[in-house]
Amino acid sequence: MPAQNRASLPVIKRLPKYYRYLVNLSAEGREKVSSSELAHMMGTTASQVRQDFNCFGGFGQQGIGYKVDVLLDEIGHLLFGNGERLPTILIGAGRLGRAVSSFIARDTNGYRLIAAFDVDPDLVGKEMSGVTIRPLTELESFCQQNKPVVAVLCVPRQSAVEVSSELVRLGIKGFWNFSHYDLSVEHPEVTVENVHLGDSLMSLGYRLRNGDV
Repeated sequence: MPAQNRASLPVIKRLPKYYRYLVNLSAEGREKVSSSELAHMMGTTASQVRQDFNCFGGFGQQGIGYKVDVLLDEIGHLLFGNGERLPTILIGAGRLGRAVSSFIARDTNGYRLIAAFDVDPDLVGKEMSGVTIRPLTELESFCQQNKPVVAVLCVPRQSAVEVSSELVRLGIKGFWNFSHYDLSVEHPEVTVENVHLGDSLMSLGYRLRNGDV
C-alpha cells in the first residue's frame, strides 16, 4: 500500500517490532488484532499505533480491528519489498564478523551475504557462513563485478574511516555499521544503521541503577 505521508525514522524503526508480533499472532492462529492489543504488546498507545499505520495508508481496517494476515503482508512488503534479497558484503571477519555473518545467513531478513573481506592472511581463503573470506585488495574488483548494495562493517573505527569512502565510491548504498564511527556524518548520501552495543548496555545500566522500568 503506498504511503500517504513520509514516515519518520521512529515509525520506521517500529515496523520490525510490529512485524515480529504479527508473525507470532499468525502462528497462534489469530485472524484479527485491535490497535489496543498491538499497543499493549509494543508498550505504546492505540493512538500511536493508528498514527503509525496512517503513515502507510492506514491498512484499511480501523474501527473493526486489523486483519493479521493483511497487516503482516503489508508491513512485510514495506520491510522486504518484492522479496528480492539485497546483495551484501561484510568487512571484518573476526569474532564479531562471524557472529553477524551467521545471523545474516540464517535469518530471513532480506539480505544475501555474497562475500566477506579481511586483511588477516590467516583468515583469507576460509569459509564463513557460506561465503569465502577474501583479501581486502580484491574489494574493488569484486564490487565492480558483483554490484553489492549493502556493506556490513565489523572493523575498528579507524579501519571504517579508511574503507567507507572506498565502499561509497564502489556503489554501496547502505551500511550496517558496528564500527563506532558515525558514517552518516561523513557520507550523508548513503543510508546508515549504526549499531552501538555499548550504548545499549549503558542504557540498561542506567535503568537498573535509577529505577527506570
